[in-house]
Amino acid sequence: MTKVLFVCLGNICRSPMAEGLMRKYSEEYQLEIVVDSAATSRWEVGNPVYSGTQKILRKENVDYSQMFSRQIKLGDFELFDWIIGMDHDNVDDLRAMAPKEYHHKIHLYQEVVPGKEDQAIPDPWYTGDFEQTYRLVKAGLPLWAEKFASNKS
Repeated sequence: MTKVLFVCLGNICRSPMAEGLMRKYSEEYQLEIVVDSAATSRWEVGNPVYSGTQKILRKENVDYSQMFSRQIKLGDFELFDWIIGMDHDNVDDLRAMAPKEYHHKIHLYQEVVPGKEDQAIPDPWYTGDFEQTYRLVKAGLPLWAEKFASNKS
C-alpha cells in the first residue's frame, strides 16, 4: 500500500485539499493509497480545514470533518513513501527537517505536470483564489496516481 503525505505551511488550505481530492480519486479508481496531510509550521495545529477549502471539498462530496491541522513529525519521513510539498518553501523546509536518507521521498506537487514542473501551488490563504488552487491540484491527481503506481520516487 502506497502512503502519501501532502504538506503545506499551515495544513488548512492546500494540503488538506490535496489530501481530500486524492482520497476521493483513489476511491473512484480503486487505488491502494493511504493519504494524509501535514504542515511545516505549528501555526494552525488543531485547527479545522479553512472555509475556502471546505467549500471546495463539499462541492466534491469529500468529508473533511476529521481533518485537523497537524505539524509533520520525524516519524512521517520514515512512514510515508511520498512526501509532497505544495511550494518551494515547503520542499525546502521538508528537506531541512528530514534525515538525509529520506530526501528522495520529498517532491514538489507540480513536478509531475508537463510545463509546470518547477511551479508552486499558490497559497489561497494569501491569494484568496481557492478555485485556482483546486484546478491545479485536480490537474495533478491522475499524474501523481500514475507515478505512485509506477513506484518511482
